[in-house]
Amino acid sequence: MDPVHNPFAPGAGNRPPELAGRTPILEEADVAIQRVLIGKSARSLMLLGLRGVGKTVLLNKIEEIALSHGHETSFIEAPEGRRLGDLLLPKVEQALRRLSTVDRAKSAAHQALRAVRSFAGTLKLSYGDFSVAVEPEIGVADSGDLEADLTDLFLRIGDAAKAAGKAWTLLIDEVQYLKEPDLAALIVALHKVSQRNLPVLFFGAGLPQVAALSGDAKSYAERLFHYPGVGALAPEDAMIAIRQPVLDEGADISAPALLDIVTRTKGYPYFLQEWGYQSWNIAEGTSITATDTANAAKLATRRLDEGFFKVRFERLTPKEREYVLAMAQLGSGPYRASDVAEALGERYQSLSPRRAQIISKGMIYSPSHGDIAFTVPMFDEYLRRNYGQLDGDMFLDDVEES
Repeated sequence: MDPVHNPFAPGAGNRPPELAGRTPILEEADVAIQRVLIGKSARSLMLLGLRGVGKTVLLNKIEEIALSHGHETSFIEAPEGRRLGDLLLPKVEQALRRLSTVDRAKSAAHQALRAVRSFAGTLKLSYGDFSVAVEPEIGVADSGDLEADLTDLFLRIGDAAKAAGKAWTLLIDEVQYLKEPDLAALIVALHKVSQRNLPVLFFGAGLPQVAALSGDAKSYAERLFHYPGVGALAPEDAMIAIRQPVLDEGADISAPALLDIVTRTKGYPYFLQEWGYQSWNIAEGTSITATDTANAAKLATRRLDEGFFKVRFERLTPKEREYVLAMAQLGSGPYRASDVAEALGERYQSLSPRRAQIISKGMIYSPSHGDIAFTVPMFDEYLRRNYGQLDGDMFLDDVEES
């Protein structure tokens, strides 16, 4: 079929597969967004899931909902090694500038901008070309204590949003990369604005370990956030995610072809989109057949191996690669960390630093005490497919050459 009209092409403007079956999460977010606008309490959401399940797409959709209800929004992706304050400052300044255009909020927005200036100066934050042309407010957000100062800043933003008859929604993707002091300060600030019933709302997304990280940072995080899981789509939702875009283009897909795609992808949205994309391009006429999806599997797998999987594997050091390859040799996870140590012929305790480093890179996580699992769906299959069964001295040698 015509690749120009491929409904699964990135940026094609069609409903992404990630949104199929996510109605409960979006409805919960919509209710929270509307509640804070009328002065009601609402619990922030932290979306948890593996790579490729559509957490970022959901965050983008939630931002659209917030904007449609008149919220000011700030969307941040937290990369490794960056401080939260550095990421927040330009976004907060932009939101406050917009709030300051509302006459009744000019004074409160000005006070909030002064708090921003204090916050930036005291913590010596780096923000490039960003600047706030106001005097700092003495005694506000200038103590040098991140938790206290971020709380002051959020309270000022909440006051400005309330004065404008609006709300401020902060969205942060890849929350697991926030440093513990930053995550703790964020939780404290959100807790305080919630106690003051100010129109501030937070939506985050991250890998499964974020719930434990939040709890470790502040014990009351479990009361502050709801942690909806974002996983593979149920078979019926996965079928809708493939079938509907095809029908919308005036084409069709056979039942065996549909089942083949859902089975091969295990319902993971990123993989569904890749299989749909390749199947559409291969199909002739106006219908996708099981033969098309079988042929598409080779192309889809190659693209995932050369992109989605490879870029993550290459972030690991040779020793870290050795560890994840040992995991994959044990079959499908989760895995006992002690079994991985045994496979490597090393003591469990001696591998703790290596395991912790792989977790910090977002490649594995601990679903329960003593267990580890990949954060990337079907990553074990990729490793076995491309590196086979390695053992002895050749194990590390082969890894280092890859």
